Amino acid sequence: MYKVKAYSAASATSQFASDTIPRRETTEHDVQIEILFCGICHSDLHTVRDEWSSIMPTTYPCIPGHEIVGRVTKVGGEVTQFKTGDLVGVGCMVDSDHICPTCQDHQEQFCHNGTFTYNSPDKHGTAPVTYGGYSESIVVDERFVLSVPGNLNLAGVAPLLCAGITTYSPIRRWGDIKGKKVGIVGLGGLGHMGVKFAKAFGAHVVVFTTSPGKKEDALRLGAHEVIISTNGDEMKKHVGTFNFILDTIAADHDINAYINMLGRDGNITLVGAPETPLQVSAFALLFGRKSLSGSLIGGIAETQEMLDFCGQHNIISDVEIIPIQQLNEAYERLIKSDVKYRFSIDMASLKGE
Repeated sequence: MYKVKAYSAASATSQFASDTIPRRETTEHDVQIEILFCGICHSDLHTVRDEWSSIMPTTYPCIPGHEIVGRVTKVGGEVTQFKTGDLVGVGCMVDSDHICPTCQDHQEQFCHNGTFTYNSPDKHGTAPVTYGGYSESIVVDERFVLSVPGNLNLAGVAPLLCAGITTYSPIRRWGDIKGKKVGIVGLGGLGHMGVKFAKAFGAHVVVFTTSPGKKEDALRLGAHEVIISTNGDEMKKHVGTFNFILDTIAADHDINAYINMLGRDGNITLVGAPETPLQVSAFALLFGRKSLSGSLIGGIAETQEMLDFCGQHNIISDVEIIPIQQLNEAYERLIKSDVKYRFSIDMASLKGE
């Protein structure tokens, strides 16, 4: 066991503060990683403030961070996929049971015995729970470590490990969208990645937003059209014309308005998670044989596919790089959606602590 510097929250109402946490020694199948950048996900905020206590209560101290990019500093004797010096990433999971049907299907994100990167029981006994990427280094089973393309900006790669795969997976799973009309609801951390992926796959991309001020940015990111969803006339023009819609909104909203945008056999997939149940009109689905589904990140193989795709198409997240000392300020700004479009922590800033 060894000690590393980190930033932790001591309670749901505490500010982040400098801390020292334990990491396990590298076993035969482990990879030790020096963390270079770590993205800030809205899930980090929910967990730190124990806002999901009914589903997954937070154990303190809490060290979030599941959008990790770093460099390999040590490998176990049985590791075959990585070597010292490699650029790698770690996403939302660091282990699973490897034997259940979902793991056998390379869908580890649905494993009932999976281990999340932070706030999950630590089966190695290093700490009560796993500690995430707001830290100097991490040790991870090689099966949950990903290769990062060397041609991409690492600060912008970090959010791909969550925001990237969360939007890539449903778009990819929907099938060939080249030339098809695809809608992206919301232009935030998830939505802006949805625009980039849909454009790269050759779709006609339309952004739905309530903010007229986001139109210019949506077009810059690759959208072909922008619909102000509060404008009834604009919405009516597009009723029944979409093949696929990715809904990234995490707040309560009228899902039926977007179901009505779908053409026959169209699908709308939720990747945002509103706290209250959405009211869905059965008739909106029945007439047109439309479908409503949800999606949660992706398995390790699909996440690697996503990173390779990003390397080929030069896709990264739009980020604001911050030192870790600005973490508390960043969280307050995150609540106000005051970031375009993700924060990425430069972990070199931790060295001076």
